[in-house]
Order: sequence, then C-alpha cells, then structure tokens
Amino acid sequence: MENLPEFLQQIISFLNVPLVTFGESTLTIWVIIYLLIILILLVYVTAKLKNLIIHRLLAKSNIEVGVRVAVASLVRYIILFIGFIIILQTAGINLSSITVLFGALGVGIGFGLQNITNNFVSGLIILIERPVKVGDRIEVSGISGDVVNISMRATTIITNDNISIIIPNSEFVSSTVINWSHTDRSVRFNFPVGVAYKEDPQNIKKLLLQVADENDGVLKKPRPDVLFSEFADSALIFNLRVWTREYTDRPGVLKSQLYYEIHKKFKENGVEIPFPQHDIHIKENPAHHSQE
Repeated sequence: MENLPEFLQQIISFLNVPLVTFGESTLTIWVIIYLLIILILLVYVTAKLKNLIIHRLLAKSNIEVGVRVAVASLVRYIILFIGFIIILQTAGINLSSITVLFGALGVGIGFGLQNITNNFVSGLIILIERPVKVGDRIEVSGISGDVVNISMRATTIITNDNISIIIPNSEFVSSTVINWSHTDRSVRFNFPVGVAYKEDPQNIKKLLLQVADENDGVLKKPRPDVLFSEFADSALIFNLRVWTREYTDRPGVLKSQLYYEIHKKFKENGVEIPFPQHDIHIKENPAHHSQE
C-alpha cells in the first residue's frame, strides 16, 4: 500500500469504506463490485451449461425436449443456489449473521412469488408426468387449442382462429383438462340427424353410412355406425357416429361437410326432413250459441 501511487491508495481506501456492518461481516464497495462480477459470471456459465445439457448431453436420448429443458433448468437453479452461497462465503460475508435478514426477506418474497412458484412446480409436473404434451388438442377453462409450447411458467396453445393463448401451468394441475389426443389423435364425434316418421329406419341408416364412407376425413377403422336414438315429438332421431384423426381440432368443419352431404343424399332419395308441427283444435263454447 505504501509503495503505491497516492491516487491508487485513495481508490483502494474508497473501495474499502464500510457501508453496512452486520454481525462480524462488513459490506464495502469492493465487496459489492466483486459480488456483481462473480454473480454475472455465474449466471452466464450456468446458462451455457443449461444449453450444453439440452443440446449435447441429452440430445441423443429418447427424452422429449420439454423434459430435457426441465432437467437442465433444475440443474441450473441448483448450481446457482450453491454457487451463490459459495460466493458469499468467499467475499467474507458470514452467512450466520444475515440469517435473520434472509429469513425476513424469504417470507416477503415467498408471498410475492407464490403464484410464480406454483406455476414453476406445476410446469415440472407437466413436463415429467406428461398429462399434456406439445401437439395435443386440449380444452381447459373453456379454451380449446393445440399445445405448441410448454415452458416452466406457462403453456402456449393456438386456437382454430390462429390466436396464441398463454395459460399458467397451475391451471393444468388444479383444473379439469380435456385432452382430445392424450394417447391417440383418433376421436369419435356424434352428429344427430332427424327424419320424418314415415321414413324407413333401415334406409336412413344405409344413407347415413354412405355419406360417412364417402367422406375422406372419416376413418374406415373403426367403422362409422348409426344409432336409432329416440322417437321425438316431430321426428325419428338418429345418431351418426364417426371416427376421425384429421378433424380432431376442427369438429365443426367435419360436421358441416357431413350435413351438406346428408341434405343432398336425402333430397336425392326423397327423404323428408321434418320441422316442428302442432295441430290446434278450436272448441266452440255451447253457452255462446244458446245466447244467440
């Protein structure tokens, strides 16, 4: 120190000026600069390590990308936590002297980050248990769409209108989720069809199956079938049941195609499509005639 130029001695003295003292530890400007530099390096190195785990170490495995990201992120956070403690100790900060401070901060941060932590843990559950995966057709909280991305905090789905909706991961754990393609994208849809009472049920069944067989979006296996559902007030109700893989995310389009062809087929074969009818009987009051 004595052999250094005066301006360097002044800089060193300035950097070593105590700012905060807690217990046996003293926080100086130099300690703050040291902590910032080392922490930035730690964050940078762990980010590179995360990419290495995802794209190198686990790239050749059969593990899905989402699970690889979850594993790499968990490893990174563990290293960051351990590295932060080591950095504090190397900076000469006694951890026992700031335990109370960390405890108070931890309670406050815990309340503030409760939702973030909930979504983070839910994201781990989704990526490990895989109740929902990228490419699935799902319905949650009244929203339907295809899953395009699962991150640690939220899941992104694309609706049929090409709108991206970001849903917190906690929704998939705490709410009821309908997964149309959990194990297989093949889905069966039911389309009701009504005809007049004078029609032959066997003929209606044959015509409906013809329409289903002629549609390229309807699977041949399992075969489509027709159920005679009920005797309604003004019609015989049949239920056309078809399996599809192409229109899993567009049931309305398939329904429209089939109904167009059903109407055309019925018209060609003289099948009557009923409409509600009511017979009104007007009874005259005998007392009215006697008064006349």
